[in-house]
Amino acid sequence: MQTETGELFYSKIMLFGEYTIINGSMGLTIPYSHFNGQLAFPNRNSYTDLAFAQRSNQHLYEFWFYLHTLATNGDLLCDFDTDRLKSDLDNGLYFESTIPEGYGLGSSGALVAAFFQKYVSNAPKRKDLLTPQDIRKLKEQLAQLETWFHGTSSGIDPLICFMKHPLLLRDLDHIEPVGLPSYQDLKTDGIFLINSGKPGKTAPLVQGFMEKYNNDKEFYKFVEHKLTPLNNSCIINLIENRKDYFYSALKELSSLQEQKLQKMVPDSVRALWRNGLKSDSYYLKLCGSGGGGYVLGFTRDFPNTKNIIEKEGWEIIPVYHDLKKHNPNTVV
Repeated sequence: MQTETGELFYSKIMLFGEYTIINGSMGLTIPYSHFNGQLAFPNRNSYTDLAFAQRSNQHLYEFWFYLHTLATNGDLLCDFDTDRLKSDLDNGLYFESTIPEGYGLGSSGALVAAFFQKYVSNAPKRKDLLTPQDIRKLKEQLAQLETWFHGTSSGIDPLICFMKHPLLLRDLDHIEPVGLPSYQDLKTDGIFLINSGKPGKTAPLVQGFMEKYNNDKEFYKFVEHKLTPLNNSCIINLIENRKDYFYSALKELSSLQEQKLQKMVPDSVRALWRNGLKSDSYYLKLCGSGGGGYVLGFTRDFPNTKNIIEKEGWEIIPVYHDLKKHNPNTVV
C-alpha cells in the first residue's frame, strides 16, 4: 500500500479581474496558502477519510479517461504520463484538499497543478526562469487539463496554483510575476475574506454576464467604459503603491458591483457591503464569479475593521495584512 503524499498546492484569489478579464481587462491574482491540497494515497495508519478518498478516486478515474482519450487521439498538449496515473489510481490515489468548492478559490486549479507537477515529465522546475512565452505555453497546457472540470478554462487558476507567486495579467496572453507593494511600519492595510454562507455556481453567472454584455448596449458600455477602467485602475495603483488613488478607485468599483452586478452579490452580505461603503471603514468586492462563496474585502485599518465585522456576527479571514513586523510580501 502506497502512503506518500505529493507536493502541496495552494488555493488562489483573483484580487481584480473577475468577469472583465473575459473581455480583455487586466487581472491580478495571488496564491493563498490558508487552503491547499495535495495528491495522496489512503493511509490507514493515520487519519484518512476513506469514504472521501474513495469518492475522489472514482472522480479522478473519469479525469484519467479524459486525458487518456486526448493522448490516444494525439491531442494532448503536454507529455502527461497517463499510464503512471492509471497505476496510481488503481492503488487508491486521491486529492486531499481543504479548498472549498464553489467559493472562487481555485479548487480544480490546485488539483490540475498537482497532477501537472507529478505526471508531466517536462514540467518546469525553476519557475522563476520562465519566459513570457513559457508562461503562455504553460497556461495553454493547464487550460486543456482543467477544461474537463468546467467545460472551458482560461488556464489562469491552475497557472497561479502551479506558479505559487502573484501574477499580473495584462491580458489573457500577457502574464508576468509581480510583487505586491511594501508598506511602511505601523500601517494597517489589509485584505480579507468573508464567507457568504453558501457556494456559488460559476457557469450560469458567467453565461448570464456574457449574454447581457453581448446583447444589452447599455450594459456593454458600462463594462467597457466604467467597470473595466476601474478594474485596471485598482490594479495599477495597488502594484505601484499609490494607496489614495487605489482606495478611491476601489470604493467606486465596490459601489458599481453592488448596483450593477446584483445577481453576483450574495444577499447575505449586501448590508455589510453597503455599511462599508457608507462608513469608508472597508470596501467589499466580488471574489470570483460571486453568487455565493467568499467576498473579498480591503481596509486601511485591519484591526478596526475586524472588530466592526465580528461585532456583526461575521468571521473575517485575513489574506494579506500589513501590521508592524509583518512581511507584506508574504501571502498569509
